[in-house]
Amino acid sequence: MDQARDSVVLVHGGFVDGSGWQGVYDALKADSYNVAVVQNPTFSLEGDVATTHQVIEGMPGPVTLVGHSYGGAVITEAGTHEKVKALVYIAAFAPDKGESVATLIADPPPGAPVPPILPPVDGFLFLDRDKFPESFAGDLPTAQARFMADSQVPWGLDALNGAVSQPAWRFKPSWYLVAADDRMIPPPAQRAMAERIGATTVEAPGSHSVYLSQVAATADLIKQAARG
Repeated sequence: MDQARDSVVLVHGGFVDGSGWQGVYDALKADSYNVAVVQNPTFSLEGDVATTHQVIEGMPGPVTLVGHSYGGAVITEAGTHEKVKALVYIAAFAPDKGESVATLIADPPPGAPVPPILPPVDGFLFLDRDKFPESFAGDLPTAQARFMADSQVPWGLDALNGAVSQPAWRFKPSWYLVAADDRMIPPPAQRAMAERIGATTVEAPGSHSVYLSQVAATADLIKQAARG
């Protein structure tokens, strides 16, 4: 297989934008993959799926579709696109038909860390800035985590509540990277979702920002998925 003709599309999660993928992007580009980063507005799941489809359609050849966090819901729905050959979940939600991120987080296990999501304002959510570093980026340099906290992207309630209609993982192969120190999505929940979708699963020590702190582990799993 000519790797230069393989394409990877990276989908960010809630509260952040696509720039966090730069390390992974650089690692994949260095190995001759075609790579695109989706900049989803995260207003609604439907809108983010449409934006992701637009990027997929602009890529050559078969696409390995990668999602972090809420981006997992996006790739679950967008991954039914005919050009998508594989799905990669990076500390991500993997909803089934009729499920949303909201339903998946509705009943946290006892003792699990509670993400510091503030009450919605005008239909959008933010994380508490002071608690963001510990919850979302506990293994990143403090200055970087604070920058992420202060540059948050508003996450729409329509994105949180967007239900999947046809989960792509039911008929396309999936891979999953569990972030073992995640304080946003409990690692046991990640393992359960990975098992449910039949994913090839690896674990790495890392916060919810594992795609930033563990670039090599993230890129290696994506390459494994792309090689099929």
